[in-house]
Amino acid sequence: MVRLSSLGAVKVFRNRAYRIYTEGNFVSLIGTWVQRVATGWLAWDLTHSGAWLGAIAAAELLPSIVLGPLGGAAADRMDRFQLILVAQVLMAVQAFALGFGVLAGWVDIWPLFLLTLVHGIIVSFNQPARLSLVRSLVRTEDLPAAIAVNSVLWNSARFVGPACAGVLIVFMDIGWAFIVNGVTFLVFVVAMLQIRSNVPRTVVSKSGSVLRQIQEGFAYSFRHEGMAPLLMMLFISAVFARPFAELLPGFADAVFGWGADGLALLTAATGIGAVIGGIWMSQAARLGGLTGLALHANLLLALVLLLFCATDWFWLGMVATGAAGMAMTVHGVATQSLIQHACAPEMLGRVLSIYGLSFRAGPALGALLMGTASEGFGLQAPVAAGAVVCLAGWAWAARQQGGIAQAMGEGSLSPTNQQGIKP
Repeated sequence: MVRLSSLGAVKVFRNRAYRIYTEGNFVSLIGTWVQRVATGWLAWDLTHSGAWLGAIAAAELLPSIVLGPLGGAAADRMDRFQLILVAQVLMAVQAFALGFGVLAGWVDIWPLFLLTLVHGIIVSFNQPARLSLVRSLVRTEDLPAAIAVNSVLWNSARFVGPACAGVLIVFMDIGWAFIVNGVTFLVFVVAMLQIRSNVPRTVVSKSGSVLRQIQEGFAYSFRHEGMAPLLMMLFISAVFARPFAELLPGFADAVFGWGADGLALLTAATGIGAVIGGIWMSQAARLGGLTGLALHANLLLALVLLLFCATDWFWLGMVATGAAGMAMTVHGVATQSLIQHACAPEMLGRVLSIYGLSFRAGPALGALLMGTASEGFGLQAPVAAGAVVCLAGWAWAARQQGGIAQAMGEGSLSPTNQQGIKP
């Protein structure tokens, strides 16, 4: 079982570099959620189309399919710290361009789509480096707590960001939401520069071609008896369950009839549930039991999504999205903690790029499919069908729980590196 300690989150904040990193990251994440909500609402306001909601989500997330593995190889070949800095500056430029474009009145649905696509391309390189950097900031035994703290910050921002977006949209202009996001990226850059001397340089390997290194990353991941099923379960969940969050603008307006206020409340409820799950996971002091949590969180996610699709009562929908947020956080933290613990250091960027590919591109693909299907079947039926697929995936993975846990070296505080690799 996962052992709990009230000191789990406190211990990781004693590390100055990690503390400054998380402070700057939190500000940036608030801006990210401001822009995410504003982008979804702007797309809905321009088109009132579920298909366009899915297309905008795909523009941000699908670049991970093509460029995510390349970003992982870059994280293993380049200085991850410098890679993060460059990506943050470029994302600030994108946000400013979108914000001033909206204020000037030249942003229609296609410019919104293209600028969102640019953001997705940059994130494909930023995410593997950012995820890999955490392992160099804390001790191995503190990894679950550090990853959970990052998740708490992300989902606290999910609560704060939509509230800020709502204020900006209602009382100012939606363009200012994007400009605020650009400023938050620059705040994170300043925070990163403060810890430059405290972060070890992380160039791992430049041997071999980039293509060969990408192939090695996939081979390593899918030969591993623990990582392979965990990544498969993550992909199933990402495609068939997580896209409900991308379709919340449509649910808020067309299903519940609450408009922009309803969107902010549903998104915030998802964030509150995720924060609750992350706070609980931040107390995990050992890796034992995380496999069970990773798998069974998907069961909870599927069940509450079925409830969400079965009602048009807004407040019950909020409860369901809150429970979904908690389940997604527990699943994500447990899975990433196991991967960070078990992965060989020289493969970490590439393996986490596959994790990020599933985590980001999966919802984009699912949102595109569900959004398109919603044109003929409404929003509720496609999301419910995805939940059923997720239930089947859970049943498949649950039968392998013992073998997965053994291959991932649960309970051991030292990285297992090659443990679990099939000959």
